[in-house]
Amino acid sequence: MTVEETALRAVLRPHPSGVAALTAQGPDGPAGVTITSFASLSTRPALVSFALADSSSTWAQVGDAEWFGIQLLGAHQTELAERFAKRGADRFAPPTGWHRGPHGVPLLDGCLGWLVCAPRHRQRVGDHHLVVASVEHVREGEPGDGLVHHHGRLHPVTSSIARI
Repeated sequence: MTVEETALRAVLRPHPSGVAALTAQGPDGPAGVTITSFASLSTRPALVSFALADSSSTWAQVGDAEWFGIQLLGAHQTELAERFAKRGADRFAPPTGWHRGPHGVPLLDGCLGWLVCAPRHRQRVGDHHLVVASVEHVREGEPGDGLVHHHGRLHPVTSSIARI
């Protein structure tokens, strides 16, 4: 028996998580969502992972995608992160700036960096789907401060903190 969901959320709340956006070409057009579960797994081979809740409407759109994008969001992209986290929002409508990247993957403009990935392993784990993917293309964006999720809110990672 594991701890209750509320207890787990409470104890993890002070642990900051990086904020990224997952995008893919879904059957109904571009799909995307804000994620805080993104992690680098390996550099040789280049592998990353993320998890999406089973209840996520985006999972239905990207779960079978052959290619997807991971965008590393910057401190200046709080509104974009909130838009991509909101249920029912038309996430790719203006003011969202985006373009097609390799393999037709929708990529968001103005990010700190972009990764175009191909899924290698998908597994249902608890109430989430865990995806391990190979990184096939990368592009660095403009230098800037990152964005983290901490205590239930989005916060910029200032340069002074990043140097610690």
